[in-house]
Amino acid sequence: MAKKNILVIDDEPSIVELLSFNLKKEGYDVLKAYDAEEALKIVEDNDVDMFIVDIMLPGMDGFELVRNLRSTEKHRHTPVIFLSAKSEEFDKVLGLELGADDYITKPFSVREALARIRAIFRRIQQSVQAKEERPKKITARDLEIDTEKYEVRVRGKLVNLTPLEFELLRFLAENEGKVFSRDVLLDKLWGYDYYGDTRTVDVHIRRLRTKIEEDPSNPKYFITVRGKGYKFRDPGKED
Repeated sequence: MAKKNILVIDDEPSIVELLSFNLKKEGYDVLKAYDAEEALKIVEDNDVDMFIVDIMLPGMDGFELVRNLRSTEKHRHTPVIFLSAKSEEFDKVLGLELGADDYITKPFSVREALARIRAIFRRIQQSVQAKEERPKKITARDLEIDTEKYEVRVRGKLVNLTPLEFELLRFLAENEGKVFSRDVLLDKLWGYDYYGDTRTVDVHIRRLRTKIEEDPSNPKYFITVRGKGYKFRDPGKED
């Protein structure tokens, strides 16, 4: 398997060097940038398998950089980890809603950061390996999920989902009616449970409801089971 190429973007050289040194020890190739403009130039000439992005970059901040990257076909699905000294929930939620795969708050444990990186690559690999065993299409009333093309349509209209939103939808739809706790969903989809934050699951469920449900405040597909977690329901079977 080819080495994974990780681009670390942070205006603090000590953070960049710390991550670079430890990522190389783990067998990854590392590219370095100290602002968004430099990162965008690197992306033009290099293949990147993951971005580790500091939010508080000079000039264009990390959020805007990720919006730029996500707007391109090449990096629409490339995993992103946000890195920031900020710990407010607003910043974490905004990062997740932009399609980030994870969020690490400074100061951080290198061991934790490496665990999160490995977990994301493991999830992607498992998803690719399981692709052949999955149904090519899943239909639930007005919802159509194409697991080969990674496309979702609601009432015939294409819906733009982030990679993790798609995987969460696919997993729940394939296990229709089964209730999964937030911890189990973290383990199944994010690939870890010890470092996971259950609010991550809540944010993604809320985003799916906003994008798919006719009335997100009265969901028909994504059901909360109080004290237990979430399940997917096909409302078409109740018509």
